[in-house]
Amino acid sequence: MNNSQGYPARFYQVEEGKEVRCLLCPHNCQLTPGALGRCRTRKNIAGKLNSLNYGEVSSISLDPIEKKPLYHFHPEARTLSVGTWGCNLSCGFCQNWRISQDSPQVRELSPQEVVELCQNRGVEILAFTYSEPLIWYEFVSETAELAQAEKIATVLVSNGFVNPEPLAELIPKISACNIDLKSFRDEFYRKFCQGELAPVKKNLEYIAASSTHLEVTNLLISGKNTSQSEIEELVKFLADLEPEIPLHISRYHPAYKFREPATDIEDLLRAYALAKEHLSYVYLGNVPGNDKSNTSCPNCGSQVIIREGFSAHNYLQKNRCPECRHVIAGIFN
Repeated sequence: MNNSQGYPARFYQVEEGKEVRCLLCPHNCQLTPGALGRCRTRKNIAGKLNSLNYGEVSSISLDPIEKKPLYHFHPEARTLSVGTWGCNLSCGFCQNWRISQDSPQVRELSPQEVVELCQNRGVEILAFTYSEPLIWYEFVSETAELAQAEKIATVLVSNGFVNPEPLAELIPKISACNIDLKSFRDEFYRKFCQGELAPVKKNLEYIAASSTHLEVTNLLISGKNTSQSEIEELVKFLADLEPEIPLHISRYHPAYKFREPATDIEDLLRAYALAKEHLSYVYLGNVPGNDKSNTSCPNCGSQVIIREGFSAHNYLQKNRCPECRHVIAGIFN
């Protein structure tokens, strides 16, 4: 395939003078002929919207499912992880900025070839990750549909910044999501990510009400999104959706444009304790050697999944705690 002229994109409307308005994400970019959207992956070519990254794979790897991170979705399983380039947010602290904000080398794969790679490697989970998969929409949708037909589970690791219609069409093809909730303050989204909080909250509500498994990650940066009031609002919001949604509180390390020191451990522990008051399953990430990456039974406190790095030792018995028989939320078979 050759993307020099792009691949026909979806979710846009034609306006006067061959301008088009992209309707994939809440930026709703209005593009004159030849112009790129804020994600850099969608372009107005002669009055039609085209995807420039269809089939362009910047990163591909076999990963443990725990690396996504997903802790309540087939622990210990291997996933084929694929990613493209570009993003519809511009987070100054992006850990994957070389592919989200730069122009990396790519290899071209068709949806069928990705599914065949899963089959050839004996992998039953396909993850769309690394860069933002929602701006790879056409490729993700078509590949997920093929994977679903072959009984391959699909995972979306996303910022959740997408319009309702494309999300509603895609979610039935997705088995599990991890949504990166950057902050619970709109000013944080606008200042540090060039985005908005409200659409992400609405999309979390939608996914939580669907049959797709949901986990949430919140990267904490000391002094930026670590106040007690913000953490309490965030965890209460998730608890109102479903108190058994797993929350991954992740430690920031300096990256891209941010040179602030790594998140203070005390900030992480404080957020963890606040979250545990409202949510059944809370984890600390990017903190090697901590015991708060293990899954404990919310009923009796027994450790039912013990994690060392990205490896997991699962002691559940048919989704139940072996000590008290309490059902642990998630998909474990």
